[in-house]
Amino acid sequence: MPEKGLSRRGFLEGAVAVSAGLAGVAGAQTTPIPRRKFGRHSDEVSVLGIGGHHLGTASTVQDAISIVHEAVDNGINFCDNAWEYNDHRSEEWMGKALAGGYRDKVFLMTKVCTHGRDASVAMQMLEESLGRLGTDHLDLWQIHAVVYDNDPDLAYRKNGAIEALDRAKQQGKARYVGFTGHKDPRIHKRMIDLGYAWDSVQFPINAFDAQFRSFQQIVLPEAVKRGMAVLGMKPLNGDGAPFHKADVKLTPEQALRYAMSVPGVTTTITGMESLAVLRQNLAIAKGFEPMAHAEMQELVAAVQPFAGDGRFEIYKTSLRYDDIVTRQMHEQPLSGAHA
Repeated sequence: MPEKGLSRRGFLEGAVAVSAGLAGVAGAQTTPIPRRKFGRHSDEVSVLGIGGHHLGTASTVQDAISIVHEAVDNGINFCDNAWEYNDHRSEEWMGKALAGGYRDKVFLMTKVCTHGRDASVAMQMLEESLGRLGTDHLDLWQIHAVVYDNDPDLAYRKNGAIEALDRAKQQGKARYVGFTGHKDPRIHKRMIDLGYAWDSVQFPINAFDAQFRSFQQIVLPEAVKRGMAVLGMKPLNGDGAPFHKADVKLTPEQALRYAMSVPGVTTTITGMESLAVLRQNLAIAKGFEPMAHAEMQELVAAVQPFAGDGRFEIYKTSLRYDDIVTRQMHEQPLSGAHA
C-alpha cells in the first residue's frame, strides 16, 4: 500500500526548497542520478524510483504525464505500479505517460494482485496490466502484498501465483519476477527460504524499520546473498507522521537519504504526486552519494525512543495499508483505518 499523499505533500514541500529542486532540474544534463545493478542481472536502475500509487493521485492525467516525463528526462528510470492501484487509474495514467517513446527509456514494473487466487487469475491480470500500460512486456512483475502468514503457501501451491510468474517469463511478457510486502519480515524470509529463484524483493526501508520487525535486519541480508534486487519503499514511513512530531529529530530529506544509503538497496521507491515533490526529490537524487555509516547510525539513534513499538510503522501493525482486494481475499474487515 502507498504512502498517504495529502499529508506527505505538505511536510515534504517544506523539507527541501523548491528553488533547489528547480536548480536540480536545470542541471539535468550535467548532474546525473546514479544507477545500480538490478541484483545479479546486468540491467541498471536509478537509485530513486517513481511510486505508482501516488502517480494516480495527481491532480489530473496531464499532471501525471508531466511528472513521468520530467522524471525520466532527468534520469529516473524505475517505474513502480500495481494492478489494483487507484482502481487501475495508476496503470492507465502511467501507460499514457510512457507512450511516444518513453516506454523504451524505463524499467517498468507492476504487481499482480491475486492475493491467493490461482495462476489463471494472475495471467488475466497480467494481460489487463499490459493493456493499460501500453506495452507487450514488463521488465519486472511482482506478487503484490505478501502480508499474511499463509501467503507464501498460497503463492507456492500448485497452480498458484508462482506458476503464473514462470509462465509470463516463458511467454516473454515479464523479464524478471519478484514479490512485495510491508507487514512482517518473517513472511518475506519464508518466501525466500522456500526456494524460488526470485529476481527481486520489495519492502520498507527507513530509520525506524531498523528497530521494529526489521526487514533491514532479517530480509535484506538474505536477499543480497541470493543476488536479488532490493527495492526499498516507505522511506517516509507511509504517512509522514514522524515529521509532524517535534521530538523526532529527523527531517524528510534525511529520511529519504537514509533509505537510499542502506547498503544492498537497489532503488528507493517513493510517491511523487506533484512536480514540486518530484523536483525536491530530484535535488536529493542528482549526484547522490550515500550517507556515511556514522551518520546513518546517528539517525537510527535519534529515532530510537519512538521506533521500538512500531507506532510510526502502522503498515506493519494494522490493516490500514492492506488494499481492499487483499482484505477481501483474506476475509478481513474492509473498514476501520486501524483495524
